[in-house]
Amino acid sequence: MGAEESVVVGTGAVSAEEVIRVARRGAPVRISRDAMSAMAETRKRIEALAEDPKPVYGISTGFGALATRHIPSALRTQLQRSLVRSHAAGNGPEVEREVVRALMLLRLSTLATGRTGARPEVAQVYASLLSAGITPVVHEYGSLGCSGDLAPLAHVALAVIGEGTVRDADGELVPAAKALSAAGIEPVVLEEKEGLALINGTDGMLGMLLLACEDLHGLLRLADITAAMSVEGLLGTDRVFAPDLQALRPHPGQAHAAANMVRLLAGSEIVKSHANPSCTVVQDAYSLRCAPQVAGAARDTLAHAERVASWELASAVDNPVVTLDGRVESNGNFHGAPVGYVLDFLAIVVADVASMSERRTDRFLDVARNHGLPPFLADDPGVDSGHMIAQYTQAAIVSELKR
Repeated sequence: MGAEESVVVGTGAVSAEEVIRVARRGAPVRISRDAMSAMAETRKRIEALAEDPKPVYGISTGFGALATRHIPSALRTQLQRSLVRSHAAGNGPEVEREVVRALMLLRLSTLATGRTGARPEVAQVYASLLSAGITPVVHEYGSLGCSGDLAPLAHVALAVIGEGTVRDADGELVPAAKALSAAGIEPVVLEEKEGLALINGTDGMLGMLLLACEDLHGLLRLADITAAMSVEGLLGTDRVFAPDLQALRPHPGQAHAAANMVRLLAGSEIVKSHANPSCTVVQDAYSLRCAPQVAGAARDTLAHAERVASWELASAVDNPVVTLDGRVESNGNFHGAPVGYVLDFLAIVVADVASMSERRTDRFLDVARNHGLPPFLADDPGVDSGHMIAQYTQAAIVSELKR
């Protein structure tokens, strides 16, 4: 972990690249002086409101449907602790370490803006946990979306106060209190509004979106490579990928994918054979001919998802939020719709690109359509099953993606 340079979290947005570095490559994290000062300054406003006899949501009241109850000062530490404990009710399998680390960095980034009213020492625990490689156990089920990632964020907040279960830097499952003690990290005692500030966000879904976008860039390049190889293997033509044909339908992703395939097929003797007058193939199958249209539309969808992610990265999601002029206002910015929609959109895209890939595999294995290749690409058909079951597995995965 020490080989990676630290990611500095300031009052501005962290970048997608910084999220990837922390989530996947274990980069340590530190907080800028400006961010520490911004949090300390905003905290003064929260403390002033805490002393005000007038109830303020999240500071001196209960939460959600219980917001009508005014909470006396003596019970407010208990209020914040109870909020975290009650909301840490996730269920199902553990969420991947990289997703949890992304979630933690993104919540820290929001705390560092100074818009939540949390103290600098609370934010510092997040940075310390990330740098020490300590990952709270977060479960797959518990995020409702319309209320943000309440349960996932609450499981992380539980570790911040020294409760719950974490995985240490070696991946061992240990009590949070033990892991924090071993790393020299002091758990925090939450004060007014801080429990709410730690769980009110879209950080889990945003982290997953950023990781998915990173993966899709590589997968779509791979889709172009495998499509081009399929054109060769099935004696196809590269003429359909010509720039002037793509320009008749000027979607940028399509042009990009077609240009990739033209480069990959340049100089191919197999493709050149298609120009022979003895060739009787009029046009290639959809799964070959339309590869740039599908992979290209996927790229354009990915570009839209990355725009949404950039807007979300620049957000300070909390409710209530401390505005730049010092007001504490309720709002609906915790709603996960903008991020959830593009995640669903990407799921559709992935299923379609995968489906076209599976159709090319099926064509390769079928002697009626594979232009003289052996059945199932087997070395000794009948004795060997070749790639028969590999294609079955691929079809099953595509079906699951569609579901």
